[in-house]
Amino acid sequence: MMSYQLTTALIGIGFAVCVLLLVGRDRLHTRYSLQWLAAAGGVVLFAMVPQFADRVAHALGVSYPPTLVLLLALILLGVKCLVMDIDRSRQERALRRLTQQLALLEGGRQGEGDGN
Repeated sequence: MMSYQLTTALIGIGFAVCVLLLVGRDRLHTRYSLQWLAAAGGVVLFAMVPQFADRVAHALGVSYPPTLVLLLALILLGVKCLVMDIDRSRQERALRRLTQQLALLEGGRQGEGDGN
């Protein structure tokens, strides 16, 4: 029977392998993969050394260490969502500018054809 530590470590390693495969197949940009690989590494670290979570929780005054791990996961997911929203907003702004520039260029060409 596998322990929860080994199971969790295997999940973290499997997740890291999936991320690497997505990068290799050009489905995930390297910039984003580093964040996911760091998260997978954290899962493996907490799985292989559960005393680490206990020590950190104790130092922060958290009485139940798994709560700290879940809180950290939620915070990381929130930060990841915020970063994705910022990136999407930047892309939408760039797309809007490109669309406006294209409309101006096409409008200028139509104006040239009318004057001849």
